[in-house]
Amino acid sequence: MNVSEPSPSAKILVVDDDRLVLATLVHGLTQAGFDVVDADNGDDAILLAREQRPALALLDIRMQGMSGFDVATYLRDQLRIPFMFLSAFSDEATLAQIRALGALAYLTKPLDIGQIVPTVQAAFAQASARAGQAAAPAPALHAPAAPVAAPAPRTDALGHVVAIAVGIVMHRFSLSRTAAFERLERMARQDGRSIEAASAAVIGAVEQLAL
Repeated sequence: MNVSEPSPSAKILVVDDDRLVLATLVHGLTQAGFDVVDADNGDDAILLAREQRPALALLDIRMQGMSGFDVATYLRDQLRIPFMFLSAFSDEATLAQIRALGALAYLTKPLDIGQIVPTVQAAFAQASARAGQAAAPAPALHAPAAPVAAPAPRTDALGHVVAIAVGIVMHRFSLSRTAAFERLERMARQDGRSIEAASAAVIGAVEQLAL
């Protein structure tokens, strides 16, 4: 199966208290082939996560009542469900908390759905690799059908900028995650810069096209 075509089991929970943003995300991810469940507050998000057991959660950070950080902590500690964040805030304190919680990725608003989809695909790949490392099976994790060939240590070492760029390359060239990462490495070597710098350039190019 092509990585751009998630399997029916690729269920994602989307949480945002802005109903317009939520509707846009749900529509875009559904069109991309994901099984989407959504909530506009943290309490409902946790209830849905307990009932539906999604493979991944995409969480807004600042919401009325429970924050995205509160929801993420519960998903991590109680349900072992991986998560990523979407927010308009990117200050150092926010980024530090995102790293501390162990998010798979972080996206800043406003963001075109065309960039979100490959990033979600990359996050599913990371979640699958992490599940494969576990000493015992994690019942809340349901990996997508597409195989993940990248070594687990390298997957965990990827920063969120590199993960986003890998997702973009996967989507643009219909590559597996491993092939996309290797292509990004070649680009970095050819340009004489780090993979982080090459990843930032890829993301910047996509953002320019979206303007």
